[in-house]
Amino acid sequence: MNGRNRQRGFTLLELLVALSIFALLAAMAYGGLNTVMRSQQITTEQAERLTQLQKTFFWLERDITQAVNRPVRGEFGDPQPAMVGLTLGERRLELTRNGWRNPVGRQRSNLQRVAWGLRDDELVRLYWTVLDRAQDSKPLETEMLDDVEKLELRFLDNKQKWHDVWPALTRGVVSKVALPLAVEVTLETGREGRIRRVFEVAGG
Repeated sequence: MNGRNRQRGFTLLELLVALSIFALLAAMAYGGLNTVMRSQQITTEQAERLTQLQKTFFWLERDITQAVNRPVRGEFGDPQPAMVGLTLGERRLELTRNGWRNPVGRQRSNLQRVAWGLRDDELVRLYWTVLDRAQDSKPLETEMLDDVEKLELRFLDNKQKWHDVWPALTRGVVSKVALPLAVEVTLETGREGRIRRVFEVAGG
């Protein structure tokens, strides 16, 4: 057989060049795919965070706007105002609210005692199944938002003055007004920074 009619194979140099081109294309494709997947992950995380924020402020708004003038008794029988706002401690806001849904028709009030607080950089919501508590009355707790560095509250009284605590203190005298006209909530998070919302109190 004539050698000129034989099929010509790849030389070692051509094979190395082909492998190099294939490796380069594969690296570029992987880099592009990795970028797309990372972008998708970031988008998903941002969407989940936005949902978490919206849910948090939805419940804050519902609790504050539906606040009612119903004082309660604490675990040791001590009277508690209809709304309590503090600058320190784990529980910063506690109030009685209306509109506790009862879809199964249980024998209970439609009023509910709820509280909001900050613990280990997490904003938590608590509620009790009774208004006037006993020593064994334990709240049910929901973690609403993480990465929260600060929780600040202000309360607007009937004279259009803001206070850091509630019931309001004026020259050392506790106000007899049960509810403020509005509550300002400021959250400071590691990702979003400061977020401020003002909620009107319907019963104020």
